Amino acid sequence: MSSTKHRELAPLMFVGTGSDVGKSILTAGFCRIFLQDGYRPAPFKAQNMALNSFVTEEGLELGRAQAVQAEAAGIPCHTDMNPVLLKPSSDKTSQVILHGRPIGNKDAYQYFRTVGRGELRGEVHAAFDRLRARYSPIILEGAGSISELNLQDSDIVNMPMAAYAGARVILVADIDRGGVFASVYGSVMLQKPEYRSLIAGVIINKFRGDLRLFDEGRKLLEELCGVPVLGVVPYLTDVHIEEEDSVALSRRAFSSQQDKVNIAVVLLRYISNYTDFARLEQDERIHLFYTNNVEELQSADIIIVPGSKSTLSDLYELRRNGVAQAIVRAHRAGKTILGICGGYQILGQEVIDPQGVEGELQRLPGLGLLPITTEMAAEKVTTQASFTLLDDPTPCTGYEIHMGQSRIVEGFDPSPLVRMADGREEGYLAGTHCMGTYLHGILDNAVFVDYLLHPFADRIQDSGAGWDYEAFKQEQYDRLADHLREHVDLERIYQIMSV
Repeated sequence: MSSTKHRELAPLMFVGTGSDVGKSILTAGFCRIFLQDGYRPAPFKAQNMALNSFVTEEGLELGRAQAVQAEAAGIPCHTDMNPVLLKPSSDKTSQVILHGRPIGNKDAYQYFRTVGRGELRGEVHAAFDRLRARYSPIILEGAGSISELNLQDSDIVNMPMAAYAGARVILVADIDRGGVFASVYGSVMLQKPEYRSLIAGVIINKFRGDLRLFDEGRKLLEELCGVPVLGVVPYLTDVHIEEEDSVALSRRAFSSQQDKVNIAVVLLRYISNYTDFARLEQDERIHLFYTNNVEELQSADIIIVPGSKSTLSDLYELRRNGVAQAIVRAHRAGKTILGICGGYQILGQEVIDPQGVEGELQRLPGLGLLPITTEMAAEKVTTQASFTLLDDPTPCTGYEIHMGQSRIVEGFDPSPLVRMADGREEGYLAGTHCMGTYLHGILDNAVFVDYLLHPFADRIQDSGAGWDYEAFKQEQYDRLADHLREHVDLERIYQIMSV
């Protein structure tokens, strides 16, 4: 759209009638569209709550969704794109991360009734201002529903943020849930007049079926709410974008499949960074599924214990529900076991937390499959990493996010899994079919995936050689942009954004 390239554009913000309506994916898609149209866009989410996070080049932490959106925009991710990240550590408490560094744990009442006002509001405004000075347009993402009236005074992410940014607001509704008329109308009408005036349009997302069937519904919504419906977007089934919210796991497979290498990811209560497995989900040699069913675990060829935001709590639960014993039995039966980050800690001899970093549990025996012991520490390690496998010089990349330090138990020799670019050795390899590492993203590297699958070479018809995951991701962003261009009134959105 060359005619739009030289317009000055106001920020655009996607807010929702509720959670999981598709705001994150729409934000990524519009970042891609504006990049394609000659702009230099950047994503922004003032406050994000997620267990999936990423590490910037500076070694700072932000929500994974903003890292994905930045990738769609063709720029490096930065903590200014997500200045406040909340990582739930229990039903009522979260670790608060400000500008990429943890500042402590807060319970929900304390955070939303006190911390959310004042200081954090100023911090997110400053982050937005810095981002706006470097990029244009800024694509903002809200959080949850804009109609949580009891939390509006402490809201730093939805309509108050839109007002500060001078953003054109688009309300996103998920029609797949049902009740779309009530949710859109209620979300608009419950706003204060000054916030209602910021809503420039509505996008109906996740539509299934013949779009013509909603023509009348579109007119009714516009008459009821007084704002235009800017698009009705069909449900995406063949575009694969990494998702951050744990609710996305509900759409994953939960059982094994014949004729492929079955990889089971243990479904932890506080599973974190499950985007570690996004590449495996696209590998045609593999069937990846998530489970905490002991019988399903026995049907897997490879079992992966993933990262956890609360390692001791998840370890306790694995022992309680019999999954720990099932993993040990699978190991004895010759199955491959891999632990990543918290999962690496769980596979060791013991996890201790004398300072109460994670909570009340101070010591639990691990599964005993690796000769390491872990002590939780208040200082979080966050860093990007370059490394190689010990027997292969192919360069690999990943990142570390963890609050524990692991050491080899006395009497055991080092048996590292990888060698870092700085020369240090990392992880542990016990025999040929049990290993652990702190490296998130290790499964994005084809050389490690091939190493993991090598014992099953006789069952794999497709070698997987030559498949470029990075190119695949870029193709998915372009396909998402094409999908939105087809179903959204983009020219009208450009007009709304014109200053």
